[in-house]
Amino acid sequence: NGMPNQRRPFTVEVQKVDPEFADRLYLVDAQLNSVAPQGARFTWNNPSGGALEWAYNSNVGIIDTAGEVRWWLFDTLIGDPENPWYSGYFMGFQQTKDGALTWGFGQRYVKYDLMGREIFNRRLPSGYSDFSHSFDNAQNGNSLLRVAAFDYRRADNKRVHTVRDVIVEIDPNGGVVDDWRLAEILDPYRSNVIKALDQGAVCLNIDASKAGQTLSAEDLAKQEQEGVFGDVAGVGPGRNWAHVNSVDYDPTDDSIIISSRHQSAVIKIGRDKKVKWILSSPEGWREGWADKVLTPVDKDGKPIKCEGSKCEGSFDWSWTQHTAWRIDEKSDKDTVYITVFDNGDARGMEQPALAEDKYTRGVIYKIDQKKMTVEQIWEVGKDLGHEYYSPVTGLCGYEADKNSVTVFYSTAGLSFQKKKGTAAAATSPHPYLYEYRWGETQPAVALKFTDVFGYQAFPISVKKAFTDN
Repeated sequence: NGMPNQRRPFTVEVQKVDPEFADRLYLVDAQLNSVAPQGARFTWNNPSGGALEWAYNSNVGIIDTAGEVRWWLFDTLIGDPENPWYSGYFMGFQQTKDGALTWGFGQRYVKYDLMGREIFNRRLPSGYSDFSHSFDNAQNGNSLLRVAAFDYRRADNKRVHTVRDVIVEIDPNGGVVDDWRLAEILDPYRSNVIKALDQGAVCLNIDASKAGQTLSAEDLAKQEQEGVFGDVAGVGPGRNWAHVNSVDYDPTDDSIIISSRHQSAVIKIGRDKKVKWILSSPEGWREGWADKVLTPVDKDGKPIKCEGSKCEGSFDWSWTQHTAWRIDEKSDKDTVYITVFDNGDARGMEQPALAEDKYTRGVIYKIDQKKMTVEQIWEVGKDLGHEYYSPVTGLCGYEADKNSVTVFYSTAGLSFQKKKGTAAAATSPHPYLYEYRWGETQPAVALKFTDVFGYQAFPISVKKAFTDN
């Protein structure tokens, strides 16, 4: 019947497709325009805070390597921007072993097969709110959802909805198994990264009028003084201090690996809620966390000289990153391989003199959990420069079927323009979807999108959906 009236299919320029990748299908989760959230009619801040106001319509489709749309998700049949219990942008897509798709939005998490059959569509459990970004189907049979705490009591007795800082584990029947409340596990007042962020592109709250601006210690103190809470960059429970955008389960030691954008940190946390290691610049970590920061080493295992947030050679930490995922097929109980989409804002804990100096990387790190060291074994994107810089969103993931790595430069081209006498405006991004053979730095697949604000994109298997598992 064609696309819904307010949508249009993706416009894709095919730049390169190697023959053995020609059969690829990619699920693309993107916002095709910059219409304001339609869910803003209702308030979601009682007692204070929350992130429901980010409730755009969703644009999700599957394309082939010719750039043609082969499948489309009619989001309005499942979500409803005018109903607070069904509102929210569809995020955190993952294909399960049986070929179906899981994802979440706002106050719900769901599972549907590729033919549109509902397997489940549930509200978040009581006490949790505001799903976004990450839904992981763990190897233990449970699901890990990135949510927030509903009506959380702070140490100063203020009651708030927290923002993107809670992981809840749910069994197949929808029961709560466990949760990780990060404000009680990490340091919600570590402010180094928060103060270095470009406030024009705080994922995903794009505000062209604040492009290039940063927060000061005085700004953070003022937030505290005035009791400003909600989906704002800041420190402390009730503000966007962590912005966790991915969660992955490690079955070898029953732990989780999270990506915290606003700490520029990838962190492993055990079932006992103790931090096992931190992949991050050592700057700003207080006692109790500082000794968990991994030491960078070269290929021979020798420590790399670092000063502050900058290291010698090609090694770099990830900055305001997305999708820190364990490569299960190559990792074991002692060694963990992690794919990370290093967005690159606040790189080196600062804003560069020229915005054009910013770049984004796809990175693979090898972590020795016994020695507490980290080696950077692969990177792409730095050589591509600012043209591929993606200030927000994105994906870097390993694909076992072809021993390859997908990198989605999701908001490449997003910039801010100001004409004389007018307010600053954001330009439309043109994302790049690249897939690389393991170890190679030239893509086997290169696709470019036009006028798309991308979130994530990754290979999808139709065969999996129609094969008995």
